[in-house]
Amino acid sequence: MRRDILIIGAGASGLMCALTAGRRGRSVLVLDHGERAGRKIHVSGGGRCNFTNLSVGPEHYLSLNPRFCMSALARFTPRDIIGMLEEHGIGYYEKEKGQLFCRRSSAEVVRMLREECRRSGAEILLGCRIGEVRKGAFFSVETSSGTMEAESLVLATGGLSHPELGASDWGFRIARQFGLGVVPPRPALVPFLFAPEDRDLFGELSGISLDAEVRCGGKSFRGPVLFTHRGVSGPAILQASSYWSDGEILEIDLLPGRDASGILIENRQSKRELRSLLGDYLPKRFAQRWAAAYRITKPVCRCSEKELREIARLLHHWEIRPKGTEGFSSAEVTLGGIDTEELSSKTMEAKKVPGLYCIGEVVDVTGQLGGYNLHWAWASGHAAGLYA
Repeated sequence: MRRDILIIGAGASGLMCALTAGRRGRSVLVLDHGERAGRKIHVSGGGRCNFTNLSVGPEHYLSLNPRFCMSALARFTPRDIIGMLEEHGIGYYEKEKGQLFCRRSSAEVVRMLREECRRSGAEILLGCRIGEVRKGAFFSVETSSGTMEAESLVLATGGLSHPELGASDWGFRIARQFGLGVVPPRPALVPFLFAPEDRDLFGELSGISLDAEVRCGGKSFRGPVLFTHRGVSGPAILQASSYWSDGEILEIDLLPGRDASGILIENRQSKRELRSLLGDYLPKRFAQRWAAAYRITKPVCRCSEKELREIARLLHHWEIRPKGTEGFSSAEVTLGGIDTEELSSKTMEAKKVPGLYCIGEVVDVTGQLGGYNLHWAWASGHAAGLYA
């Protein structure tokens, strides 16, 4: 079977690439080993698909080449994906900070993409196991449905996150087979695990959430921090995880936007214990455990001004050194991937291998939390679809 374009991966980037190329009159076949298209789209945004962010821009992406994503993002904007949803009558709303979600279900977005593929003539073959890939006059791909050939081959295979949905390193292996460099992948947007000593102190606080500012790798993120049995999660933590290196300290401001020193000095005559006073500003169980961790047990009135200022400093600069992260099984995305130096930022084509294109999460472009990763899938898929 021969087509103009073979796309490996029926996810967000692969389907966008397929419908874009199909509109140009190219014959397109999308192959996926799973039985369901758009598996990660289905689970995105808690089942409501955080499909883009109104603030899309290169500053919200991580890559060894932070400028690489600029061209694709400029040519496929939030307005473009919004227009597609509106054309299909899919309702959406802004949840916070420019994050756009479907009003009903992520499944609507998958149906939209499949319908657009059908309209453009792009075919989708699911439940198709992929084997050896070769390149001669054409790309040749051995599959459980026979040998497929095409002028262009698009790797839209995703990263290593969500292994329960079938994620694998297949795309990275094929890239290396063709001589492309791969930035070592690691989990991103992922919860942290406590070191043993912190787990003993805070592991029983599972379910407690507090508003905090988390600092790591020169970045800071404010939002909910959620305690789990094994560590910490929540939006601010997930954001910080993309900038964290093994062994690095997380710094957490427990009272962002407040003057902890002023609060304590104002209450310096109080006979209340510190943990009781802090319970007015933080979850009570956390306040008790935090005060115990620093062995602060005496009433506020028995603390010197110097001691109160040091306690205030600790509240604004609580440090924890995670044991690690929960890994790819809990990660929303993969950091790293096919080196962008190997690709054209305009077309997503491999410089060394004419006809080979790489898009979506398999590439070393990773967005922050909030719809940026799905938008990169749309934008990179669209870019490749214009040229493959």
